[in-house]
Amino acid sequence: MPNPETTADGSTVDVLIRLLDDDVPVPAYAHPGDAGADLVTTVDVELPPQGRAVVPTGVSIALPDGYAAFVHPRSGLAAKHGVTIVNAPGTVDAGYRGEIKVTLLNTDPEQAVKLARGDRVAQLVIQRVERARFLRAETLPGSHRGEGGFGSSGGFAGR
Repeated sequence: MPNPETTADGSTVDVLIRLLDDDVPVPAYAHPGDAGADLVTTVDVELPPQGRAVVPTGVSIALPDGYAAFVHPRSGLAAKHGVTIVNAPGTVDAGYRGEIKVTLLNTDPEQAVKLARGDRVAQLVIQRVERARFLRAETLPGSHRGEGGFGSSGGFAGR
């Protein structure tokens, strides 16, 4: 069976991690092929209906230059309990060394959600990122879409 930290082409990236809480597990992939490694909360928290809270994960990381980590919601929390992440995906830059924290939002208008220390609350996706060199231009080349903005491609019944 392939190593779950190895991509389809066999590549991996080493990420240094500091555990800020001795009882927190190192982020891990639940299944081979998963894109995100699970992050847990280090505190018990109750999210009131439509409430939010910033929860610590007990980990900080050092990414190599050219990489970023993105904190995504867990689909199970969203589907079963309406819990998502306010600024999804949250971006962890290569130079950041502080604790990764997650701003959770309970979208349910009636039910509170209780999370316990050690519950999986988010997933961390590590990706290579390109740096852009922005070149000023007086005009931009044309494209099929042009300047069409939000909703300009259609795809919904309420036209």
